[in-house]
Amino acid sequence: MKNTKHLSQFTFYCTLHFNFFKFMKPFFSLICILFLVSCNGNSVDDKNCRFLLDIGVNFTIDLSLPQYSQLTFAGNSVYIPNEGNAGIIVASTGVDFYAWDASDPNHAPSSCSALIPSGLNGTCGCDDGNKYNFVTGTIEGNDGLRCALKNYRVQKTGNTLLIFN
Repeated sequence: MKNTKHLSQFTFYCTLHFNFFKFMKPFFSLICILFLVSCNGNSVDDKNCRFLLDIGVNFTIDLSLPQYSQLTFAGNSVYIPNEGNAGIIVASTGVDFYAWDASDPNHAPSSCSALIPSGLNGTCGCDDGNKYNFVTGTIEGNDGLRCALKNYRVQKTGNTLLIFN
């Protein structure tokens, strides 16, 4: 008798467990589908931010060379031509280095769309004069523009910076 009681309890729990997971399977599937569908809003793929090309960059800077010596001091930036879309701007905070494409992402590439660096900021040469921060990559003073600067990775090894994407 005692075994029958345990067997009937076991059967009850198994049935309950089976019914619970029978209910949970479609619920869990629905949650997964909703999660996957909600992941399609990637801000990097903003339709208004498609002026810049995806150009491969792999450039090394020797900080002991005179043209890059400004980067050893905080608050300075250097323009490097012939890389990326309109050159690359490397900025130093004294602790970190940041590298950005020098082309204004809120303009179609043109003769005026290259940024002119000044310390940790840069200004577009076009009539609108968009101004960007070289630490955050964001535009300053104009919330109507949505595109931030195109960032490149920077790896420091000794006295050398490797800029790449």
